Amino acid sequence: QVQLEESGGGLVQPGGSLRRSCAASGRAFSRRVMGWFRQAPGKERQFVAAIRWSVSMEYYADSVEGRFTICRDKAKHIVFLQMNSLPPADTAVYYCAAADLLTVSTAPLESPGTYAYWGKGTQVTVSS
Repeated sequence: QVQLEESGGGLVQPGGSLRRSCAASGRAFSRRVMGWFRQAPGKERQFVAAIRWSVSMEYYADSVEGRFTICRDKAKHIVFLQMNSLPPADTAVYYCAAADLLTVSTAPLESPGTYAYWGKGTQVTVSS
């Protein structure tokens, strides 16, 4: 079991930055992939970024490549999502998620269905 608690959402102006945090508790972190997803009103949940816990290998959606950075604090079990150069189109509820490495080896990393554990999600609004 993995429990995920997110923080760091809110309102930011276009072009601004925001950092999301996801505190994870539970077991077997070395076998986990941690991901961030987002969901805008009326749209499907969308992959943003992911990181393999043990080796810190990162993956990004094309839409955020070069603007977002995912990283983790291994000792504190926290995953971060640094979001820069935010346009209004990045407005969404952002979710932290965790998947088992074995599942990721046979299922798409970008698919929400690959992830068994989810945070509650917090709103990020990019607006002037």
